[in-house]
Amino acid sequence: MIIYPAIDLIGGAVVRLHKGDFAQQTTYGTDPVAVARSYADAGAHWLHLVDLDGAKDPANRQTGVIADIITGSGLKVQTGGGIRSREDVAALLAAGASRIVIGSLAVGDHDAVAAMIRDFGSETICLAADVIRQNNRFMIAVSGWQEASDLGLDTFIDGFVDAGLIHVLCTDIDRDGTMTGPNRSLYADVKARFPSIQLQASGGVSGISDLDGLGTDGVIIGKAIYEGVIDLRQALALGETQSC
Repeated sequence: MIIYPAIDLIGGAVVRLHKGDFAQQTTYGTDPVAVARSYADAGAHWLHLVDLDGAKDPANRQTGVIADIITGSGLKVQTGGGIRSREDVAALLAAGASRIVIGSLAVGDHDAVAAMIRDFGSETICLAADVIRQNNRFMIAVSGWQEASDLGLDTFIDGFVDAGLIHVLCTDIDRDGTMTGPNRSLYADVKARFPSIQLQASGGVSGISDLDGLGTDGVIIGKAIYEGVIDLRQALALGETQSC
């Protein structure tokens, strides 16, 4: 299981939001390169990097900061936030990113994202499946995570399988930034439905025990590292022993 330590960026600072709410922001530092380098020093190989400025307004994408983090840390970087076009993907790849996370665009323009998976390669595109529970179903969230669409999680993922989709990052929004534990049943259901998908869990990790037997191919850890409740070296060691 790959451990993806996370950095969320606003104005070049390292932050975390509670359930995606910009009004509930905690700042953890102003030197994201140093934070990323500390992850590399702990033994991480990947970094999950979210450009929250870009997510709010793609015109404010922090491509220069992202490039500095990549070159300054030596980590492979998976990044997203406000990806709206093929040109956005190409620009981030040119900046050194290894994988681009696409969410809202995949909801609004299926064909464009399917083409990106085929053209850029299955290893290069990760589908962001951000979900809200509605009437006992997990529905894809829209409008900055504030409301559920009428698109179910299974339908969303299934729509890109024929294009060669491999990587899916699934976030249970109700648990994001809450440190209440990951939604194990949700991830078990997705893995059972799509066994060939490389599934990343995101949201709620609160301690090292949450990683044991999680059953996903990767897990995003942000706040738990910042708050000191998870030691990254220990998490990385445990991740090496965990497999689906």
